[in-house]
Order: sequence, then C-alpha cells, then structure tokens
Amino acid sequence: MTLTLATWNINSVRLRAGLVERLLTEEAPDVLCLQECKSPVDKIPAERFAALGYGHMVARGQKGYNGVAILSRHPLEDAGHRDFVGKGDARHVAARLADGTVIHNYYVPAGGDVADREVNEKFGHKLDFLTEMRDWFRSEAPARSILVGDLNIAPREDDVWSHKKLLKVVSHTPVEVDHLAETQDAGAWVDITRKDIPDGQLYSWWSYRARDWDAADKGRRLDHIWATPDLAAGAGGSRILRPVRGWEQPSDHAPVLASFDL
Repeated sequence: MTLTLATWNINSVRLRAGLVERLLTEEAPDVLCLQECKSPVDKIPAERFAALGYGHMVARGQKGYNGVAILSRHPLEDAGHRDFVGKGDARHVAARLADGTVIHNYYVPAGGDVADREVNEKFGHKLDFLTEMRDWFRSEAPARSILVGDLNIAPREDDVWSHKKLLKVVSHTPVEVDHLAETQDAGAWVDITRKDIPDGQLYSWWSYRARDWDAADKGRRLDHIWATPDLAAGAGGSRILRPVRGWEQPSDHAPVLASFDL
C-alpha cells in the first residue's frame, strides 16, 4: 500500500474549510494532518470532509487557539496525545492505521518575538516543549511512525531566505535548531523532505506582512515530515505546494506532502 500524506497549518479550519476541500479534491492525499485548527473538535466541519471521502478523523481542539486534526480516507484508531509542558494545549495528537503505522501530528509553539527565555516566556515554553519531545523519544523509542506538523523551526541554512539575517530571529536561532536536532536524533527520525530534496532553498511559510509574498520570497521551512528509519526507506515523492499560498484568503503556510510504501 502506498500512503500519501499531507501536512498543513491551516490557520483556522472553519474559516478555511473551503481551502481544505479544494486541497482534498485537487491533491487527494490519503491522510491530511492540520495544525492551528482554532476550533473545538465538535465544531470542525468534519461532515464536509467526509463528503469528499475523508470519513475518519482524530483530533484535539480548543476554542480560538492551537488544535490538531488528522483526516483520513482509511480507518484510524485514536492513539492518544501528550500534554507537553502541562499547559493543556491542543498541540499533539496521534492516530494508528490498520497496519500499525502511527502518525503523530504536532503544532510546536511559535516562541514569540524575542529569542531569550529570560524575558520571553513564550520562547522558554517552546524550548521546554521540544525538550519534553526529546525526552519522550529517548524513553520510548518510536518505531513504524511518521511525525508531521508545524514545528516552527527552519533548521538548515537553506531552509530560510537569509541564514545570516535570521540567526537572531525566532525560528532559526542556534538554540532552537540545536533543540530540534536533539529531538530528531532522540527518535532517529529521518527528515523525509530533505531526504528527497537535499539541495537548494526550500520554504513552506511566507509572512502575511509582505505586500507581495511571492515576489519577496522571504520564506522559511517550518513544516516538516519525519519518519522512523523502518518507514523512511520506502518514502518519497516529497513536495511543497507553494501555489496554495496564493489561493484566496490563504493560510500563511503551504501544504507539504510525501508518500510511503507501507
């Protein structure tokens, strides 16, 4: 079985339900993982997605903030979630496919504007969240798993429009990159996107602040698809749907896709 998976920070699933429907219709991934749904689970327009063949959903939500959901053509079993840093945020959910593959969907905290935890509580929250992810993977080594989501870090120099100019900007600071690398190493996760597209600038997010985001092209690769080595060997077909960022009333993120031979 070949499974095609997409991950997308939708920035309000109710506001942009039409964009979700368009993506499901045009790209038809087997699984779509959404972040920043900003909706209680019972308010997610699941019936609209079910009408397109995505009748299975596992989600965690809260009013107006955060929220993660996994939509699927195939049956899913709720595999739980973890409350990282004990804040009660809906930032993680896991689902299990019939063959035992576990999909983890994450929305890592953005971290605020100042890259100093002593003066910015949000930055400390982000680092602590990543540390707890790392420690979890160290204590329970993941297997046959896929991890996706808005991890809010662009780790490589070519994952941002200017490495030099963004070294002190939250999402690309050395301390964040180091924390993400430790988290990745703890689970032996393989960065599938960069396995498939190893060279060149690659972005999945462009700020709303740019008057012409496409022309300015000041992007960052904040959205990721990772897999454990047992699945990474059969992964491929990675791509970022940059044109989606130009749809009407878009999210500031573009969907990221990859396929897996399960």
